[in-house]
Formats: sequence, structure tokens, C-alpha cells
Amino acid sequence: MKFAFGRLLLTVFLLLLTSGIAQAADNPNVMGIPIELILFALTLLGVALFHHQTFYVALTGLVSISIYKLIFTGFKSGTGLSGLELHFAHEWVILVNLFALLMGFAILARHFEKSHVPVILPKYLPDNWKGGFVLLVMVFIISSFLDNIAAALIGGAMAHQLFKAKVHIGYLAGIVAASNAGGSFSVVGDTTTTMMWIAGVKPGQVFEAFFAASVALVVSGVIAAKQQHAYSPILKNAHTHTRVDWGRIFIVALILCFAISINLIINTNYTAISDTFPFVGAAVWVAILVSIPVRRHDWEVLGESLKGTIFLLSLVSCASMMPVETLPAASWHSAFGLGFVSAVFDNIPLTALAIKQDGYDWGFLAYAVGFGGSMLWFGSSAGVALSNMYPEAKSVTQWLRHGWHVMLAYMAGFAILVFLVGWHAEPLNKSLTLSTGQMTSPGH
Repeated sequence: MKFAFGRLLLTVFLLLLTSGIAQAADNPNVMGIPIELILFALTLLGVALFHHQTFYVALTGLVSISIYKLIFTGFKSGTGLSGLELHFAHEWVILVNLFALLMGFAILARHFEKSHVPVILPKYLPDNWKGGFVLLVMVFIISSFLDNIAAALIGGAMAHQLFKAKVHIGYLAGIVAASNAGGSFSVVGDTTTTMMWIAGVKPGQVFEAFFAASVALVVSGVIAAKQQHAYSPILKNAHTHTRVDWGRIFIVALILCFAISINLIINTNYTAISDTFPFVGAAVWVAILVSIPVRRHDWEVLGESLKGTIFLLSLVSCASMMPVETLPAASWHSAFGLGFVSAVFDNIPLTALAIKQDGYDWGFLAYAVGFGGSMLWFGSSAGVALSNMYPEAKSVTQWLRHGWHVMLAYMAGFAILVFLVGWHAEPLNKSLTLSTGQMTSPGH
């Protein structure tokens, strides 16, 4: 059944083409919805339903959308093969940057895991339900500078050890929520915020998500920790003979420093050339290469990460071809809705669409698409990864039944943003006119 969805999408694709031929040649649509948006929605639906075939689903969607635009609508850069070539000539820097960062961060995550820090941390936990909550806080902090997938897996591994392998589904939802919350306010903590960073969003522009993420962590974390304590209390092992590998910690810090420093330098002083070369991705790999004498890198992790990286890049490429002018205007209402959409559809392409649409308050968006995916086990990459470690979590019914606190936490955190922080649209395109008619630029 590997290509079942591919055949389904191809059938629907042909039906939509038939319908599109009957429409105006310059704007084929079905009931007012552009056909490429329908194909994209079908691709995201396939990702949500066919969890073991997401790679093939994403590639099928990318090929289908590309063929459709080649035949019918063309691209903003032109029509036919030349239009497709010009489109990706414009997008290549973002795609290569993202590829280099994702592959480089896979090496970074492995160094952090082998530094022994995840093994040593549990011995500092309290013995009651507060120990489970502090573990979630640790996952939250780790995710702010490490990929949220790695943070969720580290949290899952520590929970397996601390709770005698009896981990409550509500607590698993809490781990995913903590990892996604921690990544939402840091440009190196989540693929979605990294995408915003590459597109030109400054680290400070997403940091306001910290206030919402912190509230969400407390709401979800306390409930999840009490669920876990009632199900299986904490059982600690001291690991007194384990020592931190500071060489690996140095490599982690070096990679992060190189990535952040180069991005700040380029976007502050050389914005004219920021979209001509993947500077940030290159900086990460320079750091990796110069640190080879410190510790051996686990190069084999690149092979393990390649398929997942291509999957994400395929979805981002699909999103880059969408007619975003047909989408609802950027507002806190639409950002709030994206959080719930993110629980069903992958948040990577949703973020790519929002970036292309522009005009968002990036802290609102980062929190919505980052934390919102925690509401279902397949709503985020961190949830999928942790569910592979704990297969019993792969149930929408059980996740909603025991992880109901994640939805409550999402709404509580978003309310903090709306009523205490306030919506401040900061378009990347400085000439963008917002729906209010007011011209806005970052920092104003």
C-alpha cells in the first residue's frame, strides 16, 4: 500500500484538472478555491493520515502541484519550464539554508545526547509530582537551544528511566507540549522558527512567544505531572559516576554561536546579499568541520536524517507555489486558527505559507504553529518521534482523552499574547500595506 495515497492524489488531481479546464484559463478553481490550494490541502491530509508514507506523500504532492502549475497557471516568475526554473532560482537559498541547518542540527543533537547531560539531569529532580514537572521544565529549556524533536526524545528517554517504563499518555502529551513550547520562542529551537529566522525575522521578534509558552508549560505541565505521579511515581537513579563530556558541549555551543552570529551579521549589515547565498547553513557546517579534532562526529546520523529533511523541504516547496493572496488576512484571529490547523496538518508548510503571505506578528505565529501541533500526537514532528518510542500514544482518542490539558494550555497561552502583549504586525516586506491601511515595519 506504499503508493496508495499517490494513486488517490493522482485520481483527484485528474478530476481537478478536468474541472479546471472548464474554468477561466487564467484562474482555474473549484467553487472559488484555486486548484493548487486544493492539491496542497490533499497533500497535507495525506501526511496526517498516512504516517508511514509521508515521504512519498510529500513528493507526490510536490510533483502534482508543479505539473499543474506548469500546464495551467504558471508561476509568478513566468510560465512553463523557464518559470519553474526562475521560481526555484529565487527559492534555492531558503531551501539550501534549511537543508544545511536541519542536517547540521542532527549532528548537534547527537553530540548533546552523548554529552551525558540528559543522564545526569534527573538526579536533581524532586521525588514527588514536582519531579515530573521539573523534568518537563528541563525539556522546555533544552528545546530552546536544541531541536524540539531531540528535546522530546531526550525527555522520553529520561521518563522511561524515571517512571519504570510506565509513562502515562497524558505525560507523553506533556513532554511533546513542553518541547514545542520551548522551541516556539527561539529561532534555533524549532524548524518553524528557524524558517522565520532565515526569512529575515529577528530573534527578538519571536521571543514574545516565551510569555505564552511559559503559561502553557505551567498549565499543561502541572496537570501532566500529577497524572504521571498517580500512574507511576518517580524512581531516580543517581548516576554518581557519570561525568559531563565538556568537549561535546563545546561543539554544541560552537555550532549555535556560528549560526546565530553569522545570521545577525548578515541581516544587520549586509541585508542586500542575504538572499544570494545560504550563509547560515554554511556557518553551521564550518563549525562542524573545524570541530572535528575535538570529538568525532556521528556522520551516520546524516543518513538517518536525510529522508526526513527531504520530506520537509518538499512541503516547503509546495507552500512556496501557493497563491497566498487568496488566504485570510494575517491577524491574531487567523494565527489562533492556525494553531488548531497545525494539530492536524504539518506546521512546516503552514509556516512557509504564512511567511510568504507576510504581515504577521511573528511571536503570535511562532507560538500558534509551534505549540498548536501538540494537541494531537501527529500534529508535530516531536509528537511523531516520541510516539515511535511509545507506540501506545498513537491513538487520537487516547491523546485527546488524557492530553486534554494541552488544548487548555494553548488557549491560555494565546490569551496572554492577545491581552497582555498585543498584536503588532511586522511585515518582512516593508512596503506591505496591512488590512488596516497602516504601513508597518519591524520594531514599530
